[in-house]
Amino acid sequence: MDELGRLLINRLQTGLPLVRHPWQALAEELGTDSRTLRERVQVLLDDGILTRFGPMFDIERLGGAFTLAALAVPEARFDAVAEQLAAMPEVAHNYRREHAWNMWFVLGCATPEGVAQAIARIEAQTGLPVLNLPKEETYHVGLHFSV
Repeated sequence: MDELGRLLINRLQTGLPLVRHPWQALAEELGTDSRTLRERVQVLLDDGILTRFGPMFDIERLGGAFTLAALAVPEARFDAVAEQLAAMPEVAHNYRREHAWNMWFVLGCATPEGVAQAIARIEAQTGLPVLNLPKEETYHVGLHFSV
């Protein structure tokens, strides 16, 4: 990765400038042009260096809901259940944990009722009880990994 790539990744971790032409403002800040920056982001995504690039929304302020949830999946069924969850649009991501509750996932829904409906659907499809861990309080933690 070259110096512009490093600068771009480091800078994007703090967000885009909140102006009418954010890519132009960012380009001026980094000493390049906006087209180059947008192309660089796409290359970083295509190469897998970045896995996601996009806005972060406060879904609850928009009327939606999300929750952290878990399943205790028998090892022989783990991959099949992971595929079932991955096929659900409400499931943001799922991952393995070394614990009795070995599959964790995040549900994001348009309404709070949607979370309950998604959990009921997961339980019906998998035959497994869902451990629902809704957020009790919001904390904002800034995290930056210098590249």
